[in-house]
Amino acid sequence: MVPAIHRPAQINVDLDAIRQNVQNEMKNLDSGQKMWAVVKANAYGHGAVAVANTALKAGASGLCVATLDEALQLRSYGITQTILVLGIVSERWATLANQNNISLTVGSLDWLKKAQKYLEAEDAKLKIHLGIDSGMGRIGFSEDEEFVQANEFLKNNQNFEVEGMFTHFSKADSADTSYLDYQLKRFNHLKDLLTITPKHIHLDNSAASIFKRNVKSDIVRFGIAMYGLNPSSAPNSEDLKSAIELKPALTFTSELTFVKQIHKGYGVGYGVTYKAEGDEWIGTVPVGYADGWQRSMQGLEIKVGDTYCPIVGRVCMDQFMVRLPKKMPVGTKVELISDDPSAPNFIKKVADKANTIHYEIECLLSDRLPRVYKEAKF
Repeated sequence: MVPAIHRPAQINVDLDAIRQNVQNEMKNLDSGQKMWAVVKANAYGHGAVAVANTALKAGASGLCVATLDEALQLRSYGITQTILVLGIVSERWATLANQNNISLTVGSLDWLKKAQKYLEAEDAKLKIHLGIDSGMGRIGFSEDEEFVQANEFLKNNQNFEVEGMFTHFSKADSADTSYLDYQLKRFNHLKDLLTITPKHIHLDNSAASIFKRNVKSDIVRFGIAMYGLNPSSAPNSEDLKSAIELKPALTFTSELTFVKQIHKGYGVGYGVTYKAEGDEWIGTVPVGYADGWQRSMQGLEIKVGDTYCPIVGRVCMDQFMVRLPKKMPVGTKVELISDDPSAPNFIKKVADKANTIHYEIECLLSDRLPRVYKEAKF
């Protein structure tokens, strides 16, 4: 999707907030721990390359992504530090990953056997991390027998370097830690079956680290908290207290492109889900669900100039409408997402309106919206 640079709408990313969040977490790490910054999904909508460079400069020693292509993008921009692909990559791309010094997640013995054929053909040695399904039900080893067989397969194997072993927590962001304890027990059971020695054992994510779950982990995979958002955030619930200060890094701004007065009985938007009760001023904002601004935003109050105004009518593909308190000039600034946690349009409140989490709101912001950066201060 082409960035719409000739339209007044943009995502503003404060890289100095990213820096502060990383440096705050560096102080929170246990002795000897390292941090790998999670920049998958275009750094949760913030821009992968800019965020990765900022995080590395601020103290992160590695990066995590979801796909091989995301890793290759970072390499193409000259980033040389460790990059781990957290998702499963087809074994036929094992040599491509090796050629670019990219570490891959492995979750089955079958994958290892298939990948070895490609690696043997090029006399290559691929860095891998053993993914463990300790209760997420997603990817990774979970059965003793297969895990032991994989260990035997990897022992003295010239085509694989076992760089790490990890799992992902399902409920580290919950006040109830019983399932976290269950996952730890399952992970530690498989760890006790190791006959090879991974360089890194890593379990900590943002939640486990900033909520002080006291998990023994060589690395913290620092994701949503790096962007200044609390990982415990769920629709219409209170956040858990973070051990570090979190500074939100993203705002979403636009401006009014059209203003008109409508009269009693006039409908607004598709389906006429809103009708004017009298003479009303309506402003149009050139953003819609094609930009990731969901139809469920109808009724949300956003900031127009210095006033919070409700979105009226259904959000269209490329535009939406707001009810103004008075006639306001075309070009008036509009703030769709604020970085102020007390504001009615802070991202948690936006997510609450959509009955979802802030992760989803940020990740859905499309590439049609240009990213504009405030540089970090080092």
